[in-house]
Amino acid sequence: MSGERPTLDFWFDLASNYSYLTLMRIDALAERAGVSVRWEPFLLGPVFEAFGWKSSPFVLQKEKGAYVWKDMERQARKFGLPWKMPRTFPQNTVLPVRVALLGRDEAWMRPFCQAMSRANFAEDRDISSVETVTETLASLALPASSILARLQSPEERPRLRAQVQRAQALGIFGAPTFFARGEMFWGNDRLEDALEAARG
Repeated sequence: MSGERPTLDFWFDLASNYSYLTLMRIDALAERAGVSVRWEPFLLGPVFEAFGWKSSPFVLQKEKGAYVWKDMERQARKFGLPWKMPRTFPQNTVLPVRVALLGRDEAWMRPFCQAMSRANFAEDRDISSVETVTETLASLALPASSILARLQSPEERPRLRAQVQRAQALGIFGAPTFFARGEMFWGNDRLEDALEAARG
């Protein structure tokens, strides 16, 4: 239909520092561009493991890591976002990403992901913990206990692995990654380009 808005696919990991910058900006920019965004949370860890990496390249390459943390200070300041270097990086985001996938079709999924990413990179909280996830869900007036219980259902348990396999099949190697009209764009600094490509 001619009235349909163009769509951008947005792949991110809540453990990814550059995904944090995008998570906090993408909705406003997409609305301004007239583009609908499909949020696709996933885990980078298994992707890196397939490359033979035991951690983030920002950890494995000391010089790159030193640059990245300085760059994050600059970028957060540029976008007016709070920033606090996390003591643990990268964090284990299996639980919050599973929650995000459970709620992917719900209105609360996006504010939940933003809140978890902010907890990681602006508040230096342990987002792998049930306590932090529960507090975040409760802060959004959501039934945390029932949501966490649903994660144990046969339908939900395989969802995260399938999502990671989808990312790998698409050739994703980092986050954030965007797909616009079949083209891949990688990195927070390519968000505007991806939105423009989506508009055609």
